[in-house]
Amino acid sequence: MGNVSYYTKEGLKKLRDELNKLKDVERPKASQAIGEARDKGDLSENAEYDAAKEAQGLLEMKISKMEETLSNARLIDESQLDISKVLVLSTVKLKNQNNGMEMKYTLVAESEADLKSGKISVGSPIGKGLLGKKVGDTAEITVPNGTLKFEILEITRQ
Repeated sequence: MGNVSYYTKEGLKKLRDELNKLKDVERPKASQAIGEARDKGDLSENAEYDAAKEAQGLLEMKISKMEETLSNARLIDESQLDISKVLVLSTVKLKNQNNGMEMKYTLVAESEADLKSGKISVGSPIGKGLLGKKVGDTAEITVPNGTLKFEILEITRQ
């Protein structure tokens, strides 16, 4: 069995939609490309055919990997999460004690991380450093360029 990954409803839906697109749209396109290349004659010297077969192989590997990921995916039951401490799906308001800046992050699964929208992975150095902390705690997090100190100001759920 592979590694279990936890997802929100939207993250799981996105994963399923992407897999369906690969199966329903990309797979037929790959087969069509192989058919068109085969129709062009001698397969022993047909670079187009070889490229189409290789692309199909890569697509099938990607589909297989996504199916495995989905089979190990678990939906996070938000009603069971403790809101007194930082956990996955917590939205945390922080104050950087080095420069006084305040910021807000939502901790999500690796696959759903998107820094532009304020979603950081629970597996990132900052995510790991915040897990389990409570309001008023100070998290000291070692990052590549030193140590950051964050004071936990507020913990909410999405």
